[in-house]
Order: sequence, then C-alpha cells, then structure tokens
Amino acid sequence: MSGSSSAAPRSGDSSLIVTLVAAAFFMENLDGTIIATALPQMARSFNVHPVDLSIGITSYLLTLAVFIPISGWAADRFGVRNVFTGALAVFTASSVLCGMTNGLVEFTAARVLQGIGGAMMVPVGRLAVLRSTPRDSLMRAISIITWPGLVAPVIGPPLGGLITTYSSWRWIFYLNLPLGLIGLVLAWHFIGNDRDTQKRPFDAAGFVLSGLACTALMYAMELTGRVDAPWKQALAWLGVGVVAGAAALFHLRRTAHPVVDLSAFRIRTFAVAMGGGSIFRISISAVPFLLPLMFQVGFGMNAFQSGLLTLAVFAGNLMMKLVTTPIMRRYGFRSVLLVNGAFAALTLAAMSLLTPATPTFWIVTVLFVSGLARSLQFTAINTLTFADVPRPQMSGASTLSSTLGQMTVGMGVAFGAIALRMAAWFHGHDGQTVTTADFNGAFLIVAGLGFVAIADVIGLDRRAGAHVSGHGRSGG
Repeated sequence: MSGSSSAAPRSGDSSLIVTLVAAAFFMENLDGTIIATALPQMARSFNVHPVDLSIGITSYLLTLAVFIPISGWAADRFGVRNVFTGALAVFTASSVLCGMTNGLVEFTAARVLQGIGGAMMVPVGRLAVLRSTPRDSLMRAISIITWPGLVAPVIGPPLGGLITTYSSWRWIFYLNLPLGLIGLVLAWHFIGNDRDTQKRPFDAAGFVLSGLACTALMYAMELTGRVDAPWKQALAWLGVGVVAGAAALFHLRRTAHPVVDLSAFRIRTFAVAMGGGSIFRISISAVPFLLPLMFQVGFGMNAFQSGLLTLAVFAGNLMMKLVTTPIMRRYGFRSVLLVNGAFAALTLAAMSLLTPATPTFWIVTVLFVSGLARSLQFTAINTLTFADVPRPQMSGASTLSSTLGQMTVGMGVAFGAIALRMAAWFHGHDGQTVTTADFNGAFLIVAGLGFVAIADVIGLDRRAGAHVSGHGRSGG
C-alpha cells in the first residue's frame, strides 16, 4: 500500500487482530476445499452429474481471482475496518444462501457472492495485521496468518466427508454463520479504520477487462469439462477471453495506475515462478477435485472414508515443512524446482495405478509422498516469486501473485474435469458413467501437465535466489 494511514495502529490489540484475521483466512481456505468430498451428495440434491459440480468450486475460486485486485484500492478509499467487516458479512450471508439452494444455477450464484466476500476479506485482513502489528512481531504474525492455508486443506476433506455422511452437505455452509457473527463483532470493535491519505484513481477499464478475460477463459474450461459440453458456446467464451485478455494487457501496460501492475514480469525469477509455477499449480489443484470423486464414484467409498484418505496428501504437505529450509539451503531453487518438480509429476502419475483392490496402506503411501513433493514445490515457487522483487514493486507483485494464484487453482479444478472427460473419450464412452479407468487416465494427463511445468525452470540461473535460500553459504 502506498501512502500513509490516517490513524495510528492499535498496537495493544495486535494479537487479537492477528487471531481474528487468521480465523477469517481459515474460513475462506476451508470453503475452497471442504465441498470436494460432498460433490456426489450435492449432485443428487441438484439432479446433475457430480463432475458438473466442479463449477461450484471454480466459480468461487474465479471470483476470488477477479476481485482480489480491487481489495487494496477499496481499503484505501473506504477504510480497513469498513471493508473487512463488510466482506465478512457478505461471506457469512452468502454461506447461508449456499446451504439453502436447491439447484446448480442458484448455488453457483451464491458461491460467486461468497467469493466476492472472500476476495475482499483476505487481502484487507492481511493489511489490518500489517498496520496493527509492531515491526518486531511481524514475522510471528505473518507465520500465524499463513497457517490456515495449510491447516484448512487438511481438515476440509475429512470434515466435509463427516458432515456429508452423517448429516447433510448444507451444514458445511451453515457452520460459517456463528463464526462469521463472532468475527463481525470483534472486527468492528478492535480493527482500526485506517485509510490511505493519497487516494488512487480506480482503474475501472483494467478491472472490467481483466475480470472479463479471467471469467471467460475459466468458463470456457468449465464448459469443456462438462459431460454434455456445448462446443460452440465453449469456443465463443474462449474467443471472448482471448480478446479481453489481449485488451487488458494493452491497457495495463499503458495506464498510470493499473488495477494489476505487470512490471514485476520483467524480473526473471518472478516470471519463472508465475509461468511454470502457475502451470504446476493447475496440475496440482486438479488432485483435490479428482481424488474424492475417484474414491467415491470409482471405488464406492462413502464421503467420510474418501475424506480420510485425501487427508494423507495434506499430511505430507505439513510434514515437509520441517525439512524444507535445509533442503532449499543445500540445493538451491533451480535444482529443487527441476528435480522435485519431476518427482511431484511422477507421484501424480502413480495415482493412475490405484484401483479398488489396492491396499489402503499403499494408497496412503502414494498420497503422502505426493503431498511431500507438492509442499516442497509450492514453498520453493512462493519464495522465489518475491526473491528479487524491489520493495517499491512488492505491493503490485503481491496482488498479481495472489490473483494468478487463485486463478490457477480454479483452472486446476476445471482441468481435472477436462482430463476426466478426455480419458472417458479415450475409453470409448461419453462420460455419463465414469469408471476407475477414466480416473486413472485423468491422473496421467494431469501428470503430463506437471512435467510441462518444469520446462520454464531449465533456463533459470543456478544461483537464482541464493540470497534468500542461503544456497552456497553452508556447503551447497
């Protein structure tokens, strides 16, 4: 954020603000993953095919990507407390609406509204923490608000499965109501309403063009992955997305105050992290969509059993955090991204070997090892992203990274549906009834995309980001 705030931070309340924002982050991250295990039951409620419900995930994630860029401008203009509490209210109310819906169209609309709340809630919440936390406590505060992004995916699948199996999928969304109401009261009382004294003009053209491009491209992928894909409509939306994307790039490069600052792409390490890193995120993000469906539709498990197995992937994510720093220091960014990236893709390919007859021990082992590789690759990409970004460009680079990050997660879900559709074609049927073999083929396609992702890293300098990783200073 540029400029100065008009009110002094409430330093005495900083710990409570950090906890409050961490809880809001947890809600936002949880709702991105928790419905994966509930898709078959939700599909029965809406009388649609389970694969078609991928739009319930992608619409939420896409809306996050579209609206994140304007969150900083909104906080500067209307105040941190006003925007954060407003976003939390929208998120909570739309969660209740999600639980009350009885059709795919209205559910998707409610998820879009929920995504708007989440898009404003998370970046503005982080800003509230930065402005209220003393500098010597900043590292601890950032560490606390980062953990929900790791813990929520761990809890999401089994919690969603437990609720779906023993109650109803609707309670997945109703649970946000008490949490949201408590958060609203605390946020209004403890978060200061800081504003930026230097008001930036709102880049309406940039917001509309970039939002249209993201929406059209994502919707084209969503249509392509459907069982009864309307090809003419999908191609039309793809064309709209390409034209809008080209127009957005032209505008953003020339306007004085772009809604998304693209200048960080001139930095090699940032460009690699956003290029190959985004492709990696797409491949990995297909897994939380495909795995629960394979376990329930392909293997005949219930939602709770499926969620418990999926937990192994995220357990591997957390376990790798213990050794990530020594590995990065010893081998450096380029070696880790190349070798571990290839290994991560191999673990995705290994999922294609799983069948209903595979012993649970081996299923858990494959998923756990895949989680280890995924975690290391994510951490390396996320750290490399800002390794060489100068401080004046940090805010713009952070917004750009957050936008692309949310976009690629949504594209990953859509790509998972497309891969499943392609596998069904290969096996000679239309996808109305997916088989275990279709899921096996889908994982091979997803693994192939994972291998493509590491190509961007080959040209990276061996010493790239060494001042951040510490590579070369301790025997590396």
